[in-house]
Amino acid sequence: MPSDAPLTLVALLHGPDQRGLVARASGWIFQRGGNILHADQHRDEDEGIFFQRIEWVPPAGAKPAAEEKAFLAYARNDLRMSAVVTDSARRARVVLFVSKAEHCFHDIVLRWRAGEFPCEIVGVVSNHRELAAAARGYGLKFFHLPVATGTKAKAEARQLALLRRLRADVVVLARYMQVLSADFLAAFGRPVINIHHSFLPAFAGGRPYHQAHERGVKLIGATAHYATAVLDDGPIIHQDVTRVTHRHSVEDLVRKGRDLEKLVLAQALRWHLENRVLVFGRKTVVFD
Repeated sequence: MPSDAPLTLVALLHGPDQRGLVARASGWIFQRGGNILHADQHRDEDEGIFFQRIEWVPPAGAKPAAEEKAFLAYARNDLRMSAVVTDSARRARVVLFVSKAEHCFHDIVLRWRAGEFPCEIVGVVSNHRELAAAARGYGLKFFHLPVATGTKAKAEARQLALLRRLRADVVVLARYMQVLSADFLAAFGRPVINIHHSFLPAFAGGRPYHQAHERGVKLIGATAHYATAVLDDGPIIHQDVTRVTHRHSVEDLVRKGRDLEKLVLAQALRWHLENRVLVFGRKTVVFD
């Protein structure tokens, strides 16, 4: 957030649709002297669920924590909606998990250094040493935590202890080529964003570009999603595709796919950090 930008609050709400929700939420902010900068909403016709994102400047002199608490109480007790509220002064603490592939790692870090992401990258964790020098060259702390088949539980325990020490808010799997266990995800209890190098749900699992080439597809894609206990099945945040033909080799698909992976992961992370993603069941509503 630029130093001269006003502090803002962002609320993400969802619940059964009712008449007057937009007017009542905006009216509450108006009556307290706030100024709405952005408001968007969506109704799931099949489920009858209403989703909304509101961003506003709180009244002069108000304490953000008190405004957050008051809005949450209003949403719960009066609107009968589930809500989360964040403020723009909070910069999420991000930890990158990487293996050997470096394209997503460099792209995320360079965008962060350019000020594109409202966060702090507080560490880089890897099961290999290849990116240690690059991470330290960026001034980032690098942690080598090897993972072997027989020691995975111990490795994940070390990772969790490190995440607690770093006070991580979100983990980004920037082509981290290990499957995180259900126990790890439950113990961490915070968002984990993964980039998968295919247009899910097609070609889940390993070697998706080889699978795509063998199938002779005409489009390849990349998918950023929240990691869950089911491999490559978490709520999708963002996807994109590019065309390929029978003339493209597996190496061509990998090369073209790298560009997609960088763009898709960067956009997904940006939306997450700007509190534009609302998870509902196996899906997301993204207020872009």
